[in-house]
Amino acid sequence: MEEVLKRYEPVIGLEVHAQLRTKSKIFCDASTEFTPEQPNKNINAYCIGMPGMLPILNESVVQMAIRAGLALNCRINQTSIWSRKHYFYPDLSKGYQLSQYDQPICEHGRLIIDSGKNEEKQIGVTRIHMEEDAGKNTHVDGAPYTLVDYNRAGVPLLEIVSEPELHSAVDAASYLRALRSILMALDVCDGNMEEGSFRCDANVSLRPVGSKTLGTRCEVKNINSFRFVQQAINYEILRHAKILDNGQSIVQETRLFDSAKKETRSMRSKEDAHDYRYFPDPDLPPLVIPDDWIKAAKDSMPELPRDKKARYSKLGLSAEYAQTITEEAELSKFFDKTIAHAPRQESAVANFLLGDFLRELNDGNTGLSELKFSAEDLAKLVILKETDKISSSQQKKIFQKMWHDGTKVDELMKKEGEQMTDTNILGPIVDDVLQRHPQQVQQLKDGKEKVISFLMGQVMRETKGKAKPPLIQKLIREKVKEI
Repeated sequence: MEEVLKRYEPVIGLEVHAQLRTKSKIFCDASTEFTPEQPNKNINAYCIGMPGMLPILNESVVQMAIRAGLALNCRINQTSIWSRKHYFYPDLSKGYQLSQYDQPICEHGRLIIDSGKNEEKQIGVTRIHMEEDAGKNTHVDGAPYTLVDYNRAGVPLLEIVSEPELHSAVDAASYLRALRSILMALDVCDGNMEEGSFRCDANVSLRPVGSKTLGTRCEVKNINSFRFVQQAINYEILRHAKILDNGQSIVQETRLFDSAKKETRSMRSKEDAHDYRYFPDPDLPPLVIPDDWIKAAKDSMPELPRDKKARYSKLGLSAEYAQTITEEAELSKFFDKTIAHAPRQESAVANFLLGDFLRELNDGNTGLSELKFSAEDLAKLVILKETDKISSSQQKKIFQKMWHDGTKVDELMKKEGEQMTDTNILGPIVDDVLQRHPQQVQQLKDGKEKVISFLMGQVMRETKGKAKPPLIQKLIREKVKEI
């Protein structure tokens, strides 16, 4: 890759499709519930393109588009046009998609991304437009038919198109992370990439280093993870370079990414705008947005991830911790609730959240709304450890009970008891351990430092994890010198 980048500059533009968090579809009242196990459950006559069915615009879609546009520093066009985008697939039974073309709702925005080494880059946002999603085809191996599920047909989308100002797969992933965190903070998209709520098409081209002329681009469709985006873009960079090095021309086309083989493959020739035969939809008048809608959106704008990250940094969080917490809106909300009950312990809370807490959350595939304990209880647990009332092993033990049973911290502490710090009690226990392990004592006297972990472990076992580790180590060293 390094050799390729000495000769060619990648030029990358991203088109993100973000599913909006509305209860009903964009032009009808059918549900947007995700039910893959029940195909064609959430449909009505409009979803499947029955004759005579007219679209009725969902007001919430427009309000969410305005919020997204403001957060991405876009100009909000108070008059925008609905257009029909003509193409036929089995999962789009009308034969056209309702979208916006030459007059979208938002234009000319920007998004600041982190580009590594504490550097920032500003990436232009060309446009944001509203549209309806298509259904889903399932191709059955060996069968002479395709199954079609229209549940997703008509689900509201925002298509967010970047300027071709990204020049590496890493920056592309950074852009997507920043965009996803903003949409989740606005509560307009749940950001679920596995369910397709946030997916990306990547347009990739190469040009000789120093050239200002764009090369022929290829589009990789519907990539649904940050890792796959990077892999797909890097594959395309190398593929384009090989073709150009051989004196051949790039064919403009749409490609799919095979995540198992980590390669792209041709899907179809790439269409241009004129291939879709756009024209204004005759059933939908121009959308005119009142001034008070924009004002209401501005007044209700939440704290955005970049501002939140700066606030967390001022609280003493590392750049990495601040970034990780702000990327997930629900985690950020839970963190804020927890630190409200743990003043001056923000770093300790972050450390616990991104350690034991996040591990349990991921292993159990649990949502934050399903927790059996409150943010206040977690704050109490962190404070107990930070004030030396409990040891690390006690903290883990109590947390497991909280996680699985929802038992209150105060109740658990009555049974567990505070950390042992009385040397009059710990001293005899340490003496007994040293007496039972003379070989390890001699090894420690001979300078084999690793053996102290074994001796500390024996004391911790005798005290059921309640002894304070630094104090144990101090006592062991003092007593070994006396032996």
